[in-house]
Amino acid sequence: MKERLSLWTNHALPSCDLETNCRGWCLYCAGKIAVTVGSGQFLTEDDLKGDLRFAELLADFIGSIKQVRFFESQHARLSQFLPPAVIEELREDDHEEVLQPKETDITVLFCDVRGFARKAELAQQNLTELLGRVSAALRIVTVAIVEYDGVIADFRADAALGFWGWPNPQPDGPLLAARAALEIQSEFEKARKNAGYPLADFHVGIGIADGRAIAGQIGNEEQSKVGVFGPAVELARRLQEMTIRLQAPIVMNEVTAEFVRENLSVVEGRCRDLGKLGAIGAAGGTIVTELLPPADQPGAISDETIKDFHCALDAFAERQRDDAAMLLDRLPSEHRTKDYILSFIGANDYQAPANWDGVIPIDIS
Repeated sequence: MKERLSLWTNHALPSCDLETNCRGWCLYCAGKIAVTVGSGQFLTEDDLKGDLRFAELLADFIGSIKQVRFFESQHARLSQFLPPAVIEELREDDHEEVLQPKETDITVLFCDVRGFARKAELAQQNLTELLGRVSAALRIVTVAIVEYDGVIADFRADAALGFWGWPNPQPDGPLLAARAALEIQSEFEKARKNAGYPLADFHVGIGIADGRAIAGQIGNEEQSKVGVFGPAVELARRLQEMTIRLQAPIVMNEVTAEFVRENLSVVEGRCRDLGKLGAIGAAGGTIVTELLPPADQPGAISDETIKDFHCALDAFAERQRDDAAMLLDRLPSEHRTKDYILSFIGANDYQAPANWDGVIPIDIS
């Protein structure tokens, strides 16, 4: 008498590692058929068709589950670096065409988490814990960038690079980058007020620049990543480095600031011009604007202070050094952003340097 086949599969399917443990799946079939001696009964193809078809269906089912689990895993990983709209486009369109590098208008946000290097020196016996803290800090940065439809292009030790404008144009990229930057700063400010919080002694410097760049899949057949490069990236990096000397957490280039000033509501944030600044040793300069939180945020600079600062900046631009210094001295002492102008005025004995081009040099070494 015939007995049905028994089918055995890997019962650990829900918890397997799809990139390692699930390679080389095996479907094991076992069974027997009883034949009475002398009865003349023989096993025929028809006897096994039903069982074999069931085995084939089960194998297809397991393969489908494996593929779904793989795509879920890939989606989870991509969602850490790409906004939902980009992931959806990669899913629906030819991903090779979507990822093709292209030159376009890009808004770049370069964020540096400050305090890591010093803490690494002090925590040589517990670097794992420090790495966990830095990872938590970078998570705040990446979550904000992706939340506002930006793409994570790179991590550089304790810094992160995000951008807007790829794979499709994003005319409001400067605004989205500004909102992401304000959220990052707000989260770190909350952490600093909580002495027991792991990120209490970290802070950030953020540079935002808008301009032409090439974005897409960059690299070779062996190794590649979604990235961006071009003048806008280098400018964002320099602006981020300037935040240290300027003592201004978030600064933007002129193009970005113009768009943000026109489209960001005062309940979200405000802009303060800092003048035409240039890195020491670099040619030319860039009109730089600070992005500030709304006035009702605790510890925020008042609208009156911003107005007085702009008056001092105008006096300075008109070479009225004494008037500029007097106006700056009247500003609240706790707001140290004015120091870069006072230092420049003092270094030149309150006189305009010979052949001065209006650019205030900033040391970013």
